[in-house]
Amino acid sequence: MTEPRRRFQTFDDPGHRKGPERIAALRAALREAGVDGFVVPRADEHQSEYVPDNAERLAWLTGFTGSAGTAVILADSAALVVDGRYTLQAPAQVDTGLITVVPLAESNAEAWIAEHLGRDRVLGYDPWLHTPDGVARLERAASKAGGTLRALAENPVDSCWAGRPKPPAGRVVIQPEALAGESAADKLARVRAALVADSCDALVISDPHNLAWAFNLRGGDIGHTPLALGYAILPREGRARLYLVSGEIDPALRAALEPVAEIGPRLDLDEGIAALSGARVRLDGATGAVALKERVESSGGTVDVGKDPITAMKAVKNGAEIAGTRAAHLRDGASVVRFLAWLDGAAASGDLTEIAAVEALEDFRAAGGDLRDVSFPTISGSGPNGAIVHYRVTRDTDRAVGAGELFLVDSGAQYPDGTTDITRTLAIGEPTPEMRDRYTRVLQGHVAISRAMFPKGTTGAQIDALARLPLWRAGLDFDHGTGHGVGAFLSVHEGPQRIAKTGTVALEPGMILSNEPGYYAAGRYGIRIENLVLVEPRAVEGGERPVFGFETLTLVPYDRRLIEPALLDASERAWIDAYHARVREALAPLLNAPTRDWLETATAPLDA
Repeated sequence: MTEPRRRFQTFDDPGHRKGPERIAALRAALREAGVDGFVVPRADEHQSEYVPDNAERLAWLTGFTGSAGTAVILADSAALVVDGRYTLQAPAQVDTGLITVVPLAESNAEAWIAEHLGRDRVLGYDPWLHTPDGVARLERAASKAGGTLRALAENPVDSCWAGRPKPPAGRVVIQPEALAGESAADKLARVRAALVADSCDALVISDPHNLAWAFNLRGGDIGHTPLALGYAILPREGRARLYLVSGEIDPALRAALEPVAEIGPRLDLDEGIAALSGARVRLDGATGAVALKERVESSGGTVDVGKDPITAMKAVKNGAEIAGTRAAHLRDGASVVRFLAWLDGAAASGDLTEIAAVEALEDFRAAGGDLRDVSFPTISGSGPNGAIVHYRVTRDTDRAVGAGELFLVDSGAQYPDGTTDITRTLAIGEPTPEMRDRYTRVLQGHVAISRAMFPKGTTGAQIDALARLPLWRAGLDFDHGTGHGVGAFLSVHEGPQRIAKTGTVALEPGMILSNEPGYYAAGRYGIRIENLVLVEPRAVEGGERPVFGFETLTLVPYDRRLIEPALLDASERAWIDAYHARVREALAPLLNAPTRDWLETATAPLDA
């Protein structure tokens, strides 16, 4: 008998509504440490969004499993601050009798600390989980309350966490240059030139994404993101030094990196930092922990907190990465269309559940070839669950996909040549007029981003409103960004580029972003439509400035059953019809006859 394929995601809830005993145990540990409170961010020592299992302290302590949030635990009160993606999820997961959920739109962790810490109280923090700027904000908040801030040598959550997972030790491999598009030596030469321009003698690379890009590495230390955890020290001259968490270094990897880097264990990082005495050292302000700053300074180095130049370089994809991403989206589009065709029949039976849909979609992607992992746990939300922006189905929350509901599926895949992320909202049975109205307004905003043309220097914040205007006209909006950056067989969430009210980075050709406006009717349904797009130059006859636009990479039809054509103008209808024609032409040769027939109907002109 053939062994079943190992799945890339499970449906257990690692932290649903934890009891008061964990908060009580932490408070006892804080008393022993001589502090009155402690800050628990959702972060690891690299300040990452996606963290290894042994760094899931916030989920273990509070039950909240979202990818962003900060808890502050005091002797007699506690708060969990979350952004707009999690205002519904957090109260459902934590014990609100113990922890107050604070929406970021109303306050932040620092403001809560200033109000609740109390005079002469001491607030503790883990210096590996906060940047220097983050610590400065905490210090100001504690001072405003009349208290003080203290770094703790050991994280007290860890002392309470029985059965804490071991650190990861995934295999580390080289990303072939044919896919990376540039050798590690050439990349490092560019980084060194940036250090020279900034008058720095060395760079501490603290972001594992940047480590992966600069040295053409891929690893398995983080679920769904092919990262090798660790650090690097890159001097202006001489070989770099890599310090990897992975316990065993493949001789082939060591040989491949021999011309550009020495490799050692993570435990040797302090020794490497000690060699920076007298050097001016760039430390990334976004991912470099304050503990790193203190170590450089205690070794006699001078810290220059600023931007790791790799971040901006990584964001602009080269020709090989773009070609690989297009190829990945073609395969992925065919797999998702096969799933959608299957879904129509499965939903009609009345037996389809959210978990069954997740497993089927993963199976279709695996059958499509070259699947390395899903790029994040699939969001599979039917009816009211679809209104939870980052809903993750568990065996406790799984529900049937019912007739008359909307079904939101946000998913992605990791292929060796590219990373995908796509959301489609589907009508199960007959949608209501309100559903069609809201869906069409979201689609209008999505199309507006797709068609946007903008001069060089335009930021994501300047574009974000285009996605919201159709909703604003009806007094509606959504509480998340319109788009995030995406890596090339790296993280599905990659900065610095984004389309959002806070998107301050200018968009450049070669950047890949998501285009995902939405609308959420709490307790009833959610709508989100997402494609990935590539920033590209656009020729404008008679134009006086360089102009950019977006190439849509994702190739999957929208649900025509939810589109209200009367709300669309002629140019919007033409764009949707042209996109559907492109999807049909690209995918039809990859599909069998029944799925081609389904696709023909799904991509028919709106007036058909």
